[in-house]
Amino acid sequence: MRVGILTGGGDCPGLNPVIRGAVRVICNAGGEVYGLLEGWRGAIEGNYIELNSENTDDIIFKGGTILGSSRTNPYKNEAEDVPKVRETFERLGLDCLIAIGGDDTLGVANKLWNDYKLPVIGCPKTIDNDLSSTDVTFGFDTSINIVMEAVDRLRTTAESHRRIMVVETMGRHAGWIALFSGLATAADYTLVPEVPIEMDHMVEVLKKRRANGKMYGIIIVSEGAQFNEEEGVVTQDGEVDDFGHVKLGGIGETVAKMIEDRTGFETRHVTLGHLQRGGSPSAADRVLGTRCGVHAGWLALKHHFGYMVALRGTSIVPVALADAVGEMRALEKNFLEEAEVFLQ
Repeated sequence: MRVGILTGGGDCPGLNPVIRGAVRVICNAGGEVYGLLEGWRGAIEGNYIELNSENTDDIIFKGGTILGSSRTNPYKNEAEDVPKVRETFERLGLDCLIAIGGDDTLGVANKLWNDYKLPVIGCPKTIDNDLSSTDVTFGFDTSINIVMEAVDRLRTTAESHRRIMVVETMGRHAGWIALFSGLATAADYTLVPEVPIEMDHMVEVLKKRRANGKMYGIIIVSEGAQFNEEEGVVTQDGEVDDFGHVKLGGIGETVAKMIEDRTGFETRHVTLGHLQRGGSPSAADRVLGTRCGVHAGWLALKHHFGYMVALRGTSIVPVALADAVGEMRALEKNFLEEAEVFLQ
């Protein structure tokens, strides 16, 4: 069997363990594996490298992806690029393509399956943990640990200078990273996309804690948090990528200025940005990524196309791609209720 693998969208700790797991399964069965370079761009341009058990054995500890990634969308120029993807399939003699990525990457895989019955299998990836049909995505655990370490370091300077520190995390549509990081670091307040920002309440909490003797504060805000739907999210500029997404960023600075203006407390902001996606994956993400790769490989050998691997409880199960894309997974109510205990 000949299997292609690509990694699309933002890079993520745990991608290389997925590649390693899938390659090992296919090679153990006597098959061949081709890594398409830079996501769907590699599928369009036909750029690839050969993968085997030997050249992927020691990649489990490496961050990012050895295949490279991009936000290329073949359906942006459908008439020209989709036929090129199909030509790459034919030229390499692929029996299956394992697409590892988020909603956008898997959305393309689903359309190729629906439109042309190209044999595809999906593997969900995002540090945001906001994909439906899977309980947890690899990369999430690493990202919240990175935020936790950063906040632990910022706490010392915040306390020394009696400052409020506003830390902006990733999280375009859902506040998983911000909320879990806030709980792990005992943040004074956490702002997430699921709940409109309540400046009056946050200022009241900060003033109360200062009056009670806590001379510094930590605020964690997700990049997608907003004051109300009418104002929308804060963006860096008006540019959009191939999938129509704007570049978020700046809400941390906005919130920091408002806090300082309304409290008189010296306030600084830090945007962690791509730090949250970098570095070696945690043990949890190495294991989850490996398991996802192994199960994706097994689906390929079974010719179980048009499906995505997903974590349900402690089991990895197949889920139809059509049911797995297009629906964002927001923070669940119970997590928000638990966090509210610490916002008094």
